[in-house]
Amino acid sequence: MDSPLLVAALSSLLLLLALYLLGGKRRRRSYPPVAGAMLQQLLHWGRLPEYMTELSRRYGTFRMLTLTCNWVYTVDPANVEHILRTNFANYGKGPMTHGVLEDLLGDGIFNVDGAKWRHQRKVASFEFTTRALREYSSGVFRDMAAELAGIVAAAAAAGERLDMENLFMRSTLDSIFTVGFGVNLGALSGSNKKGAAFARAFDDASEQVLYRFLDPLWKAKRLLGVLSEAAMKRSVRTINDFVYAVIDKKIEQMGRDQQEFVRKL
Repeated sequence: MDSPLLVAALSSLLLLLALYLLGGKRRRRSYPPVAGAMLQQLLHWGRLPEYMTELSRRYGTFRMLTLTCNWVYTVDPANVEHILRTNFANYGKGPMTHGVLEDLLGDGIFNVDGAKWRHQRKVASFEFTTRALREYSSGVFRDMAAELAGIVAAAAAAGERLDMENLFMRSTLDSIFTVGFGVNLGALSGSNKKGAAFARAFDDASEQVLYRFLDPLWKAKRLLGVLSEAAMKRSVRTINDFVYAVIDKKIEQMGRDQQEFVRKL
């Protein structure tokens, strides 16, 4: 992974200089306090969740400055309700976020706005509101929770440390794939080598996507296929190969099931 620290430092300095030069010309408005810039986030990269939690406890709602925009973070329940419910249409992902996430999420529900989002939501609602699926998914989540609890209990008995964030991520992947595709990745147990490789690739690609928000040169790296974007391309290829293989397998299975049903008529 190439280090974006120098790029981020220079970008932060340029941003602060621009804000200083333009500060006297802008109309005064009420904004959340500035808690730092992307340089601070990179300096705390190894403990970024803890760092952002500390800022959230201190400010509640705050801004982090980058060269391209100001990111607003909030843990205020009223703000969260306003963004996700009361005025949801006003808080779209926008073209920049869509571009950053497109390689990983495409035009899925988490990466689109407007009519595309409504279409995705409508399709998903048909699948996730049926009684049979709710009952099935509840059983899957119970099984995954029991497996996770067993891993935690074994580590506690042995006095070992655990990376809970990683365990939760793998448990979530196993649950979603089992519910959505009827395939257990085995990411939590490590029993499925291809599933574990997919989980690692997804985790690496997610981390790289986060770097993209901090690296103004990521598009040039992607165009040239070098450094961090070369690793991103490999991760996305692993993800696509696994997902399309699962889809093809399910299509074949559905075809066999349909033929068997017709023979029984």
